[in-house]
Amino acid sequence: MKFKRIAIDISKHAFTLHGVDDADRPVLRRDLRRAEVETFFAKIDSTEVIMEACGGAHHWGRVLAGLGHKVRLIPAQYVRPFVRRAKNDRTDAEAINDAASRPGMPTVAVKTAQHQAELIILKHREMLVAQRTQVINALRGHAAEFGVVAAKGTAQVQPLLDKLAGDPAIPAAARAMFVRIGEHAAELGRQIAAVDADLSAQHKASSVSQMLAEVPGIGPVTAITLAVGVDPAAFASGRHFAAWLGLTPKEHSTGGKHRLGRISKAGNERLRSLLVVGAMAVIRHAKPGKRSVSPWLLALLARKPRKLAAVALANKIARTVWAMMARGEAYRHLPVTA
Repeated sequence: MKFKRIAIDISKHAFTLHGVDDADRPVLRRDLRRAEVETFFAKIDSTEVIMEACGGAHHWGRVLAGLGHKVRLIPAQYVRPFVRRAKNDRTDAEAINDAASRPGMPTVAVKTAQHQAELIILKHREMLVAQRTQVINALRGHAAEFGVVAAKGTAQVQPLLDKLAGDPAIPAAARAMFVRIGEHAAELGRQIAAVDADLSAQHKASSVSQMLAEVPGIGPVTAITLAVGVDPAAFASGRHFAAWLGLTPKEHSTGGKHRLGRISKAGNERLRSLLVVGAMAVIRHAKPGKRSVSPWLLALLARKPRKLAAVALANKIARTVWAMMARGEAYRHLPVTA
């Protein structure tokens, strides 16, 4: 039988298929074990296969594309509105099919194995940073139980440990645990430094990353994250890219009245955070009288709070980055006479 489209709700062990014919009538509803998926699709004619975008979907997208099928991945948030009540695997697969039938439905490009491999180091660094923050916060919280309060930041960890070790009022068992917590934080710091060294080497080997690092507010980590994690061809314009990052305001317009709210915080949270932090660094050095400072930024800072200006500047940096990556152009620095 020839299918117009087959939607798959993937999971760890059981895959649910929902296939339709040329009239969009359901002609296939069945479950497959993981080991049976490739055999099943190898036997049928080339068709369109739809899945929700996730890590495992990229693997199956590559496998099914190798069998001659056309694979489309749809973001999960666009599938959710099509799920009817009594949610289960079969209704999920049907919802994926209904979403795919809509014209203009956004899709996600299938990542290559090399692309996913390059992303692992970035995700691993993010995990290590989060773990170190958790350990330091636990140390500060336990220290506060004994009346010892310290400022935030990794630079304050060693002075805090020294203070705890020299306080005779703290029981010996607690001091021993503080030493272990400090060693754990130090070990995570060493692992982060090793990952940063790998990222630095990756940055030096990438011409795109080095080109992006010329933009004010973008350092090596942000540059390599953009170079590895962003495909400029997936976005129609710089505004679409900024919207994907969640740096554009939510809209609550009705009746011809335009109401813009806070930023949507959609897309890649880590990349958005890096851009906003980089924008704050630019704002920190934006002083009136400096010839290299953008007049637009100075005018914005004169009428808006610093953090709001940082988000606006991050939005502008994102659009600049997209233009550079999409067109292969180097960054044009602001004239000194500006």
